Amino acid sequence: MMTEIAPLRIHLIRHGETKWSLSGRHTGTTDISLTARGEAEANDLAQRLTMIPFSRVLTSPRQRAQRTCELVALDPIPEIAADLVEWDYGVYEGLPTDEILQQRPHWDIFQDGGPKGETPAQISDRADRLIARLRGFSGNVAIFTHGHLGRVLATRWIGLPVSQGRHFLMGTASLSILGHDPHHPEVSVIELWNAMTLRKTEPGSSVAIERWENEGGEIPSQP
Repeated sequence: MMTEIAPLRIHLIRHGETKWSLSGRHTGTTDISLTARGEAEANDLAQRLTMIPFSRVLTSPRQRAQRTCELVALDPIPEIAADLVEWDYGVYEGLPTDEILQQRPHWDIFQDGGPKGETPAQISDRADRLIARLRGFSGNVAIFTHGHLGRVLATRWIGLPVSQGRHFLMGTASLSILGHDPHHPEVSVIELWNAMTLRKTEPGSSVAIERWENEGGEIPSQP
């Protein structure tokens, strides 16, 4: 009797908040830790993923991604994947967008890349290499990565050029799912995008109400 192979579903997870993500500074090669809020975001995310059986878990080697992965605490043991590191911003490392635009109006990372860092063509090749590896897996696969690299993965997963990554916002400790159309398995799709746990406090109450939302709509629990 042949065992049916589970379809691939990539759970794309951005790391939790850091001081630089909070202030909008470009964080590529700089190895920075999570804030206390970033750790809380990862713990909240863990509650949403704990019941999902994962076949593989991969993480960027940067400590912000590894710590998020550690706090979410999925099985099996995580593997370090160098291709999951953030875009190399070159001379723009550590700079906020408004400061870059003062120097270079109309600059767009997805169109122009980072001077002395990675070009859009280079990041596209890296994403394609990673996707080729992921397509060799099956079942639920979790990957812990970064904002711009995650947006590039989404565009390349569905066959769009890197320049279209500007249309995919990705919050800290967010969950996105890349998969396939069940009626047309050869068609790559984005099943879920930029979903996150939002903590809200009702007026007059100190109790935080948690909701799992994506663009304003509550998301049912994943199987």
